[in-house]
Amino acid sequence: MKFQMWIEKHTTQLTAVSALLIVLGYAGRYLLNAPLVYTVSLMVASIVAGIPIFLHAYQALRVKVISIELLVTIAVIGAFIIGEYNESAIVTFLFLFGNFLEQKTLTKTRQSIKSLTEMAPTSAELVHDDGTIEEVDVDDLDVGDVVQVKTGGSIPVDGEIVDGQGYADEAAVTGESRAVTKNAGDTVFSGTLLSDGYVKIKATKVGDDTTFAKIIELVEDAQDTKSHAEKFIDRFAKYYTPAVLVIALVVGLISRDFKLAITVLVLGCPGALVIGAPVSNVAGIGNGAKRGILVKGGSAMDTFSKVDTFVFDKTGTLTTGKTALADSKVYGPDANQVLQLTAAVEALSDHPLGRALTQAADDAHLDYQSLSIENSSTIKGQGITATVAGHTVCAGNRKLLEAHHVQLTDEQAQTLSQFQATGSSIVIVAVDTQVAAIYAIADTIREGLKDELAELKKAGAKHLVMLTGDNTQTANYVADQLGIDEVHADLLPQDKVTYVKKFEDEGRTVAFVGDGINDSPSLATADIGIAMGSGTDVAIETSDIVLMKSSFAALDHAYKLAKKTVLNTRENIFISIAVVAFLLLGLIAGFIYMASGMFVHEASILVVIFNAMRLINYGKNDDKEKSENVANLTAVNSTK
Repeated sequence: MKFQMWIEKHTTQLTAVSALLIVLGYAGRYLLNAPLVYTVSLMVASIVAGIPIFLHAYQALRVKVISIELLVTIAVIGAFIIGEYNESAIVTFLFLFGNFLEQKTLTKTRQSIKSLTEMAPTSAELVHDDGTIEEVDVDDLDVGDVVQVKTGGSIPVDGEIVDGQGYADEAAVTGESRAVTKNAGDTVFSGTLLSDGYVKIKATKVGDDTTFAKIIELVEDAQDTKSHAEKFIDRFAKYYTPAVLVIALVVGLISRDFKLAITVLVLGCPGALVIGAPVSNVAGIGNGAKRGILVKGGSAMDTFSKVDTFVFDKTGTLTTGKTALADSKVYGPDANQVLQLTAAVEALSDHPLGRALTQAADDAHLDYQSLSIENSSTIKGQGITATVAGHTVCAGNRKLLEAHHVQLTDEQAQTLSQFQATGSSIVIVAVDTQVAAIYAIADTIREGLKDELAELKKAGAKHLVMLTGDNTQTANYVADQLGIDEVHADLLPQDKVTYVKKFEDEGRTVAFVGDGINDSPSLATADIGIAMGSGTDVAIETSDIVLMKSSFAALDHAYKLAKKTVLNTRENIFISIAVVAFLLLGLIAGFIYMASGMFVHEASILVVIFNAMRLINYGKNDDKEKSENVANLTAVNSTK
């Protein structure tokens, strides 16, 4: 056991020794004219490089697995029997050297995951009740503890800021490496960085329960979850390797050429075929992880690439989930003055429509809080009235205005109808018995969403469907704005599940995109569940793909990445089979021998690895182009 562990630890050194012995052997033959040096050096090189291979073959046989190493072991023993020490030395060296390069290149594909784990904080500055600070291990923190984080520090817990302010780089969670302003009351995540400022955080999740820890666990598990192609290759290799042994035996019996039979064993090794699919999935999953796209394994990647129907929740997915002033028509002489008076009245209420209008006034930097207010009155189901800075202000619906003897003109009535047709909620404002403004308030559509949905269609999506609990009028308006193909409104969560099953029964491959909380039944029912950006436990546990950055650009990239990863896997399988066919044909034709065939075989392994590594940088050109477009747009705007 200790010997095997020593061999495993020093395999790289053994590979190097084998290479030196081969060089020494050929030098002895061609430079020193010493045949004994040549023979002994190559024999020792074969044994040195062969030991790790023999041990792996033995361990595989113990669990009743006929491995690639067994094929090479038999081939090396056969080469010794017929005295072809040069063949055995070169074969064993190339096999070990191929494994060495394979591990090096595979390590590169896992760098994104390694960088994630390295970002996980190991210590925290705990703030005690008496104000003293103690540095503790993150595993010793409990929910409710308060920790402090200074500029440049890593946030050790999920929690809420209770004191201080700063800017957090949340790339580890959202994939977007820009500073996000954080103030008291804001939520922060473990593993993110406080790029500037000072904060105290009350822990709501610690240790393995934090969002960051779950992300690491999810991505690591995903890389071990096999795709359909990998499972097929595993089954194929299980029968293929024994078949090669039988073929070599038959060739040897028929041809009476022992060397030819041994060569068949070496060239029949399915190394590139076995490694091709896993490395593609590892690279694809790693690419997504760097962008805040968490894919639960190769199987999810494979299924996602086949999706033809995207089903979307509306509120919080296609829309921002926050009501805001969407449109307005002002009839007073000063739009800011009307909004200021309106905000002063609405500030007396906690109604969502009122909050949208006060937010609009805040965004316009209007001082409405200092205005004097008298005789305020709230009429349930109608609105609110008050005397503001000497003006009588009514803000509400048409019934409120009629009760105060304010009538809409035909033009104003037409504007009201147009706003209502969009599914917006309406607030009509009258100042001193005259209609001063009509405000349309709605859950706003995500910026740039229409173009991003069009990109999904270009990438292969055939049906875009919206399922929502909202009313039909609002749903149709949003769908028309975005180019959604099919709309179903006034639905309960169980109704959405029914539609998802219906689409699947029609033979469609369905991806459901929701917020990961109230849509969890649909996320679980669909072929692929995609949670948009919430980062909650429900999102991570229920969905197959989590977009930590609530972005449809990320969804577009994930969909294209899935298709590219599956295509890359197929390319690797084709390359692998083509190389084996070429080697066997070359062997029959007489221009391929054991050493040269082993060289081509190991080279094919590297080819499929390097082909898969292209996935690591997939989408970088698009990112660069978008950054340049943003920079150009900013430059144009600054010159205006």
